[in-house]
Amino acid sequence: MTSLLSVILFGFVLGMRHATDPDHVIAVATIGSQQRSIAGGALIGVLWGVGHTLTLVAVGIAIIAFNVVISPELGHSLELVVALMLILLGILSLRGATRPVSEGIRPPGPDPLHDFSIGRLLRPLMIGIVHGLAGSASIALLVLTPIRDPLWAAMYLLVFGAGTIAGMMLITGLMVWPLAHIGHRSATLRRRLTTATGALSLAFGVLLAYQIGIVGSVFAGHAW
Repeated sequence: MTSLLSVILFGFVLGMRHATDPDHVIAVATIGSQQRSIAGGALIGVLWGVGHTLTLVAVGIAIIAFNVVISPELGHSLELVVALMLILLGILSLRGATRPVSEGIRPPGPDPLHDFSIGRLLRPLMIGIVHGLAGSASIALLVLTPIRDPLWAAMYLLVFGAGTIAGMMLITGLMVWPLAHIGHRSATLRRRLTTATGALSLAFGVLLAYQIGIVGSVFAGHAW
């Protein structure tokens, strides 16, 4: 019992660590650079973490209850989807940075979350879901190795997800904090930050796609 509790508690720390993966941070930074408040940035992190956790729990339940096996081929293909998503986020961010200042930058309103539409809420949620799919195989194997009881395994997944949500909320909040203080004073600075995060997302996505698709020979069909 003590060892199982230790594993589950470790899952929270591991979940927070998982939130710091480069592709995760770059994705939320690309979206977070467009926010004007700490609350808005933290909300993005929470939504990303919720989407990631939903996928992780769903895949984990399928593996634990129905012995579903995620093949290496499928795992690598999902990682390629993440790379393509980062490329798309980068392009959209760069495109938004080219809009006139009067269209892209608005002074903060009284409600820090006033500019969140349904579409803007769904975007980090969907990105989290995709990231959850890409990382579900390795995490599921980590769960199945030390934990044999399905109930404890499910609890581990939930605690891991809670750690990921907390970690991503902290990361995005800290990233947006300087923007909340200086962004509304300098539209040019915000434009440059948006351009920088967009370019980083695009470059990292291209590099990741190259490593998976070319170096890993996914496109050739004879990797692994």
